Amino acid sequence: QVQLAESGGGLVQAGGSLRLSCALSGRIFSINAMGWYRQAPGKQRDLVATITSGGSTNYADSVKGRFTISRDNANNTVYLQMNSLKPEDTAVYYCKANYRNMWTRSSSSSWGQGTQVTVSS
Repeated sequence: QVQLAESGGGLVQAGGSLRLSCALSGRIFSINAMGWYRQAPGKQRDLVATITSGGSTNYADSVKGRFTISRDNANNTVYLQMNSLKPEDTAVYYCKANYRNMWTRSSSSSWGQGTQVTVSS
């Protein structure tokens, strides 16, 4: 069974920084991409950043220049470095992995349980 374990959320003042981590455990054939999404109260879940196995990245316009996504392929871990945080960045941040099943090679995806990020003004 594939599981994603997130860590690194918390409370920070505006202008501060946080680093989120997400580690994938379980037997898989390969990871295609990993990413971070966020959901504020009363709003839909939105993409924050993604990174492919080859290192290509994609960011939401609202976080470009402030957030950086990176990954450790050897340890199936993805990170999100968040700088210059703003109150509007407050949300639950979720990790997602798109991967291929070890036995069937079929594509699948899993979500983490989410980690709260709160930015005070």
